[in-house]
Parts: sequence; C-alpha cells; structure tokens
Amino acid sequence: MNDEILKMPVSDLTGVGPKTAERLSARGIETIEDLLYLMPNRYIDRRVVRAISELQPGEQAAVVGRVIDSRSVYFRNKRRRGYEAVIEDGTGALSLKWFRFSSDYIKKICNRNNVLFAAGRIGTFGEIIQIVHPDIMILDDELQGKPLLGILPVYPAIDGVKQGSLRKIIGEALKILGEVKSILPVDIERKRDLPSLSEALRVIHEPEEDLYGLKRRHRHVERLILEEYVLFQAALSLKRSAYKRSRGIGFALHGSLYNRLMDSLGFELTTAQIRVIGEITSDMTSSAPMNRLLQGDVGSGKTICAVAAACIALDNGYQVAFLAPTEILAEQHYLGIYDLFENLGVPVMLIRGSTPGTVRKAMLKMIRDGGHAVVVGTHAMIQENVRFANLGFVVVDEQHRFGVSQRKRLIDKGSMPDVLMLTATPIPRTLSMIVYGDLDVSVIDELPRGRKAVGTKVLEAAKRHEVFNFIDREVRKGGQAYIVCPLIEESGKSDLSSAKVMVTHLQDTVFPQYRIGLLHGAMPMEEKGAVMTAFKHGHVDILVCTTVIEVGIDVPNATVMVIEDAQHFGLSQLHQLRGRVGRGSKRSRCILLTGSKKTDMATRRLRIMEETTDGFKIAEEDMVIRGVGDMLGVKQSGMPQFRVGDVIKDMDLMLEARGLAEELVQKSDSDGLRILEKAIQGRWGDDREASP
Repeated sequence: MNDEILKMPVSDLTGVGPKTAERLSARGIETIEDLLYLMPNRYIDRRVVRAISELQPGEQAAVVGRVIDSRSVYFRNKRRRGYEAVIEDGTGALSLKWFRFSSDYIKKICNRNNVLFAAGRIGTFGEIIQIVHPDIMILDDELQGKPLLGILPVYPAIDGVKQGSLRKIIGEALKILGEVKSILPVDIERKRDLPSLSEALRVIHEPEEDLYGLKRRHRHVERLILEEYVLFQAALSLKRSAYKRSRGIGFALHGSLYNRLMDSLGFELTTAQIRVIGEITSDMTSSAPMNRLLQGDVGSGKTICAVAAACIALDNGYQVAFLAPTEILAEQHYLGIYDLFENLGVPVMLIRGSTPGTVRKAMLKMIRDGGHAVVVGTHAMIQENVRFANLGFVVVDEQHRFGVSQRKRLIDKGSMPDVLMLTATPIPRTLSMIVYGDLDVSVIDELPRGRKAVGTKVLEAAKRHEVFNFIDREVRKGGQAYIVCPLIEESGKSDLSSAKVMVTHLQDTVFPQYRIGLLHGAMPMEEKGAVMTAFKHGHVDILVCTTVIEVGIDVPNATVMVIEDAQHFGLSQLHQLRGRVGRGSKRSRCILLTGSKKTDMATRRLRIMEETTDGFKIAEEDMVIRGVGDMLGVKQSGMPQFRVGDVIKDMDLMLEARGLAEELVQKSDSDGLRILEKAIQGRWGDDREASP
C-alpha cells in the first residue's frame, strides 16, 4: 500500500483540528487509511426526493423539509405517548411520528428550522399525510442552498463529529490519495477484472448509485472485501507454515498405557473416532508440533480421543495438561477422566484458583518435580509459578474462550508440546476455516452406535403437570430425568425457576415416592461428585440442577431432559443441555418449558431446537441469529474485526480468498513475503489477541 499517504495522521488533513483528531482517535481512526476504511452504513439516494404535494398513501418515498413544529403527544388510538414533528417543503406539510423513540435524540433532530431528509412508507391519519417511524437525518450546512442530487454516504456515528464534517474530511483524503498499491498481484486483478484498490476506495465514498441497494454485491465493495480477506488468509497461511517449521516432539506409538486403554474400553469406537485418533497419532509421530482442533457434536466421544492421545505422551515420559475456561468445566473434565486414568494407575491432579494456599504449594511442587503426570486446571494453571517438569501434551477445552496469549503461556511451559484443542460447541463448517484457519481440524461427524435422535418439544409452563406425568411414566419404566433451572435460589428480582425451590416442591408434593437430587455450581466439588456418582449409578431418579451439567456428564440411563424457562437460554446452551440425554439405547425426550411471553428471537431459537438435533445446523442458525462476534466472543476468538466484509454474507469471497492467499504466499519471493508481512503487521499490529 502507499504508506506515505495512507500512514499519514488524519490531523494532517485540512479541517481536522486537535479536537476532531481526538474524537476520531477515540473511534480508532488515527491514519488516512483508517479514515478511508470507515465504511458507510448506508446511502441516501437524494435523486429520488419527492415534493410533499405529490406523495400518495402506500408508497415508499423520500422528502426534504424544514421542521416547523415538534412536540410530545398522547396518541389515543395507540394509548401511549409519542412524538410528532411537522415538516414542510413549500408544496405541503408532512407529519413524522414515533411511538418508540429516544426522547433526547428525537428532540435534537427535530429542532425548529432543522432541514430533514425523511424516508418511509406514506400513510394517512384522517386527512393528514404522515410517515410513522421514518428514516431521518439532518442535512448539514454543507447542503444548504445546494441541489439535492446525488448519493449521500451515511457513516457510523462518531461522538462530536457531524456527518457533514466527516464527509468533508474524507473528501480531503481522497484528493491526495493517488494510486494505492494492492497486495494482490496484477495477474489476479486482471483475471477477476477487479477495479483498482484506489478506485474502489473512491467509489465507496463518492458513489454514483446506492452500492448497498442493489440485488447483488457491488464490484467495488467486493474488491475491498477480497483485499482484506486475502490479507487475513495470507496471515493464517504464514502462521501455519511457521508453526510447521518448528521443531516439536516425535512421539513413539503403541506404548503400554495406550494399549491398556484401548483394551479396557467397554464399547466399540466409531469409525469417526478411529479416523480422528489416526489423524492425531500421525501428528504426534511427526517432528513438527501438533496444532489440531477436534470438533464434534454433543456426545460424539471427543474425550476418549483426547485421553488416547494423552496416553501416547505419558508412554513417552511426558506430562499432560488439560486446560478448561472455568472451574466448573475443569471439575467436569477431572471427574470425567479420573476413572479412566485411575484404572491405568496414572494420578490426576486438579488445580484451581480457589485451591487453598498450602495445598496449592504442595501441588506446584509435585508438578515441578514430575510427581503428577496429568494436571487439569483453569487459568490458574497458566500463572508464572506453575512449572512443569516435562510438559509434552496440552489439551485446551473450548479454546475460543481463551485469548491467544493465554493459550501461548501454557504451551510455553513445555518445549513445543503437541496441542489438541477441543470444542463441544459446533462451529459452522464454513466458519471454522476462518476461526481455526491456522489449525489442522479433525471432525467427529458420527454419534456412537445405537444412539437415537432426541425428540424435542416446546411447551408452555402451564402444561408442566403433563410433563411431570411423562417423567413419572419414564421413571416407572426405569429411566431417569434431569430438570434444569436457570437459578440456584429464588430471587425477588426475577420470576425464573430456581433449583432449590424446585427440589422442595417435587419431593414434598409431586414425586414423594422418588429419590430426587440437587446439583449446582456453588456446591463443593466433592459434594457435586457424590451427587453425580449417585445419579450415574441409579441411586437418584430425578436430578434437579443448573447448567452445571451442560458438558461432560454421561449417564446413559437418563431419558428425559426438562429445561425450565427455556426462552432465556441461547441455542448453543440448549443444544449442549439436550446432549445430556440420548446417550444410551433408549429413546429420549427433551422438553423446553417456556413462559407465555417470548421475544420473536426466543421463539425462533426454540423452533430450531424442535426442528433439528444436528449441532452444525444449529450452529449455522446461531451464527445468523447472533452474528459471528457475539456467537464466539470476538475478543477471545482470535478472529479480527473485518472492516468491510461480513463473514456470513461474504463467505464465498472468504473461500476464494483462501486459495488466492495460498497462491500468493507460494509465489512470493523473500522480498514479496517481507512486503506481505509488513502489510499484515500494518493491518493488525501487535495486538495478538485480535490478530489471526
């Protein structure tokens, strides 16, 4: 890129004083490049402005008029307060009305004599012509007395900087832009008939049509998206290559522990598990360090694959670390793998932030001396005073919930140990190449033999008695049930169900004949372990619990999952909870009990749960509903914020960018790679938490 121009501070531009520069900086705009990549949210087509006198009810239209009156009003027909402004343009007057609004914002916009652009569906109230909830904006001084023609970009709001001022500043930047060098080779640009990068930037800010109002993606927008996606994929490619060139541990296979584990399994591995273990062992025998993600749906058997790999490291004399994002998940892992390793004569240690000081000190000495070969822990295991004697294998659970540097601090406690990352949260296959683009990915796409799909039904809480009757029938047939409540204790601030109240109600009133257990995250680990052991061995018929059972619980005899107040849970969490049943050969049911008041979003989530049990399909829907950032937690996911593209809408370009990036990296000489790395550094800097 043209560093001389693009790297200039915005304060060098005409019209950018110290205060404006400070306000732009607060929005992350430091350089001219930052400024030019501030993409408009939308465009206003001022060419279609109509005279108010020409408007017809039912049509979509846009007008420009001056505010002659505005006030808070009570709309009797709506039985609520609202706000009304009246504008006129010399040909007539138009009423603008809001029933949902921010009072301060609307009053500021609708000050008398402000000139407004207003667009929306034309309606009438009696003889008055109106637009309800119009799309509006103030036309700044830049437009006063000028023809209302052309396309007006509307940018994300920047506190203290008016839209008109922002457009002027961007205009100044475009004047001095010149030609911008692209990272894409000329032959790729020609092959795809791409406009130049500088032309694309100009058209984005000074278009001749509404670029977002077209049926297909505009070629100049597409060009900017592809540029950024190729740079991102090139960064991942370089990262993969660098990791593969590192010197790791070449493990020997078929040791005693590994063979004893395989011989002691009381079940047959699925074809997918066998394939995945093969992919993992192939990595472990290589001298290059393993950096692999194991992704699989709920109950697909990821843990046994991780334990098998851990046995290979143990057979070679290395220590193993299991890292989990929360104490609850760490405890679940500890309880889940303890029996497996105990049967092999391998001690397992759990280290947590809440571990008492004297106990913790003794634990740290044992880890440092190599006295414990398998250590399970949370962030507490990352701390500087935790030192391993010979760490050779690391398992990271739900890795997207850790920052890049956090994972690295654990890995650095060994000498390039092999790393296996697990996720019980399915990521859409198309998205996994972005989030996990620097990893090798294994997928368990098959459930254990004999498993039946879990039937799911959404019912209103008023039908809870029917659900209790169903639980009664299932328990009398020898099954067991979970009842999940969102709260541990009753709260005066919420009417959501609480586990403690539910236990008392069931034991005293509904099911006095059955054994009912209670499990929640605030219980001591030993007590939680005892409750789960009792449930697993059939000494508890109905387990009332919180989401503490979301992962790592395997009770094949449990056939009923009831989730109270299900409308308050996310898709991923509902799917994880449902995955606690259907783990045996018996047919299982999941019942989602809801309140009568549900948002449209909650209704959509619940409908999806009824329609499918496929975790990957659910993940696709979850991504569409919540967006990628909210779904993964952008800060922790390792995925940067893209300036132009939307990874959901523009996945086709991301797929294309991956191939182009591989080609670019392979064809670049040492000088070309330095230029590419400089561009990557310039785009994402040193923020390793947000870089690919």
